[in-house]
Amino acid sequence: MKIVVLDGYVENPGDLSWEGLEALGEVRVYDRTSLTDEEEIIERIGDAEVVITNKTPVSKHVFDSCPGIKMITMLATGYNVIDYVYAKEKGIPVCNVPVYGTYSVSQFAIALLLEVCHHIGHHNEAVHEGRWETNPDWCFWDYPLIELQGKTYGLLGCGNIGIHTAEIAKALGMKVITYDKVERREARDLGVEYVTLDELFGRSDVLGLQMPLFPFNTGIINKENIAKMKDGVIIINNSRGQMIVEQDLADALNSGKVAAAGLDVVSTEPIKGDNPLLKAKNCIITPHISWAPPESRQRIMDTTIENVKAYIAGSPINVVNMG
Repeated sequence: MKIVVLDGYVENPGDLSWEGLEALGEVRVYDRTSLTDEEEIIERIGDAEVVITNKTPVSKHVFDSCPGIKMITMLATGYNVIDYVYAKEKGIPVCNVPVYGTYSVSQFAIALLLEVCHHIGHHNEAVHEGRWETNPDWCFWDYPLIELQGKTYGLLGCGNIGIHTAEIAKALGMKVITYDKVERREARDLGVEYVTLDELFGRSDVLGLQMPLFPFNTGIINKENIAKMKDGVIIINNSRGQMIVEQDLADALNSGKVAAAGLDVVSTEPIKGDNPLLKAKNCIITPHISWAPPESRQRIMDTTIENVKAYIAGSPINVVNMG
């Protein structure tokens, strides 16, 4: 069986192994494949039966040009880069990795929040630049420092990642509220309060976005909803950049309505040089790395291998397009 990995570098830049996959068939791994050149995508898939991709798209044209495709599995949870509806019409299962980054992503959300609260990176640089050595006082700080005890962490979405984020926030002494269409017993057991969307916007001192991208939440952080929020709210997003109308958030940061933002995702990645958030006040941006510790990536690798094994056995698992 021929297996092709279209964009394997980010999943495995050299610190993991493809051996488990190689035990299942003839494997070709490409570090990167064009996101826009369909002819390159078609050439690289060739007559492969199993296609493994992260961000490289597989369109209707690619499916029609590569009739050997029998199964696609993602190196990720999201699968919007695949024409999964057409794949279903052709009887091709599209599989994903539903759970892998619960701990790393929730940890990173809190890391962004703590950086907003303390600006540790900035103050570390200031010390190394000699500013402490020459300071007339025994300490100094360049930003307001924020204690989180007693404040309200609002979660837009409370699935596995949201629940673990809530656990950490509760340990910091925060009250946690959430808006989610599905209520989870684990969240209620933690003391998480389910509220309406407007209540979430109105009551949160910190608003964390922890939800997959859906039509209803695309652009949900916009000027109208920001106006419903507390003055000085902090916004954390390491979920999906498309949930934020970036010019609206930049305007709110520059006006002070939003005190700060910690972002690990933007609407177009890699970020474009004209993204208004690059010049906004009090905006921390990291390059979509919440998911990337090796422990998390190993879980992706392990699940991907299990997806292929299950397909070979005739009982595909983690299928997203056959329900």
